[in-house]
Amino acid sequence: MRPLGCGGFRYRAAVVTGTSPIRIGLLGYGTVGSAVHRLLRDGAESIERVTGQPVEVAAALVRDPARHADAPEGVLTTDFARLRDDPTISVVAEVMGGIEPTREYVLALLGAGKSVVSANKQLLSQHGDELFGAAERNGVQLRFEASVCAAIPVVKVLRESMIVTNVHRIDGIVNGTTNFILTRMIQSGAPYAEALAEAQALGYAEADPTEDVTGADAAAKIAILASIAFHTRMRLEEVDHVGINLLDLADVEHAAELGYAVKLIASAWRSGGEVAARVHPCLLAANHPLAAVDGAFNAVMLQGSSIREVILEGPGAGGEETATAVIGDVVAVIGTQGTGFLQHDVHYRDVGRFPPGQLQSPCYLRFTVDDTPGVLAQVAQQLADHDVSVAQVVQHPGEAGVHIVILTHRAAEGDVRAAADGVAAKDFSRTAPVLLPVLERHADAT
Repeated sequence: MRPLGCGGFRYRAAVVTGTSPIRIGLLGYGTVGSAVHRLLRDGAESIERVTGQPVEVAAALVRDPARHADAPEGVLTTDFARLRDDPTISVVAEVMGGIEPTREYVLALLGAGKSVVSANKQLLSQHGDELFGAAERNGVQLRFEASVCAAIPVVKVLRESMIVTNVHRIDGIVNGTTNFILTRMIQSGAPYAEALAEAQALGYAEADPTEDVTGADAAAKIAILASIAFHTRMRLEEVDHVGINLLDLADVEHAAELGYAVKLIASAWRSGGEVAARVHPCLLAANHPLAAVDGAFNAVMLQGSSIREVILEGPGAGGEETATAVIGDVVAVIGTQGTGFLQHDVHYRDVGRFPPGQLQSPCYLRFTVDDTPGVLAQVAQQLADHDVSVAQVVQHPGEAGVHIVILTHRAAEGDVRAAADGVAAKDFSRTAPVLLPVLERHADAT
C-alpha cells in the first residue's frame, strides 16, 4: 500500500481466482428466494472480493418446480435431503416462511452441521429457544437480520454494535403495510377499508392482510428485538398487540387537528429490572422522529444511557430488500467461524415482566356520548377519580353522538383505561371509548 495525504491509503483488493465456489442452499424460491439467487449472481464480483471465493446456489427446495420456470436448470429440488446431506453445502438460507415444516427443516440442517440464515420472524419469535439451542450444540450459526425490517440492519446493530450501550427502550414502525395504510388515511382522508384496498392493489398488502393489520407481524418483530436488546427471551405470546384494523378515520382526523400523527408503534422497554413489549396505534407529535416516516418505510429508534438516541430508517419490506439482508448474513457466516459473533446465543437472563398498565404516558381518549348538559363534567370526574389529569378537551359532532376528545397529562395507562371503562358504563355513553397512547420522544417506563 502507498500512503496518501491526510493519513489515508490507496489499495487494490485482490480477488482470488480459480478457487472452488462456496455452495449454499435455499429453503424456498419465491419472491425473496429468487431475489437472493439473482443478487448473488449480479453481485458475484463484489461477493467474491470479500469472501475470497465465488458463492453459488447449489439447490433450492420447492414444492412445485413447475411454478418457477425462470429458475436455472438443475437448481430446484423437491427433496429436502439434497440440502441436508450434501457435504459441500455449508450454509442454507430459509426463505420459505411458515412454522411447519420449516422448523423441522431448520433443526435438521443445524443438526447436520449447517449454518442457517432465516427471514422468518414468526418462527424465531415462537421457537427461538429451541433453534438457538440446536445451533450452539452443533457449533453452527443461526442468523436472522432479514426477520426484522428487511434491509435495515437493526439486528446487527443491537446484537453486535450495542452490547454495552444499555439500551433501555425500543420504539419502531416495523410494518410497512400498516404504515402505508395510515399514511393514506392521514394525507388523503381515506377510510381504512379504502386505504387497505389501495395497499393491496400496489402489492404492499397481502390478499389476507390479517397478520399485518392486527399487529401480529409487528409483535413477532419486537419480540425478537427485545430479546436481543435486553438479553432475555421475550416470547411472542408475551407481547400485547393491538392493530389498526379497528381504527376509525375520525380518530386519525381528530389527532391531526391536535397536531399529532397516528402510527402503529412496536415498543419494548426495560425499567427497574423488568421488561415488557407491546404493539399499539399511538399518537406522535409532529416533531417526533418517527412521525415523518411515511409510506411503506420502516424506522426503529433505540434509546440508551450511552447512546442517547439512534434512529435507523429505510425500506422494511420487499423481495430485493429482504434478499440483501439474507445475503449479508450469508456473507457474515462465511467470514466467521464456529457459532459466529455471539458464542452463547441461548444464554439469556431470567428477567421479570413489567406490567404494561403501569407504563406512564399522555393518552388520547375519545368518548362518543349523548349531547346533554352535565356529560362533560361526569367524564372529567371519572378521570379525576382515577388520578388522571386533563391537558386538553375538544368536542366534535359525530354520527352516533358527540365526540369528546381528551388529551391527558402523563398518567399510568392502567388508570386511564379504568377511567375510560367507568365512562363507558354510564348511560350517556354511545360506543366503546377509544384510548391511544401518546408516544413521547424520551419516554421513561418508570
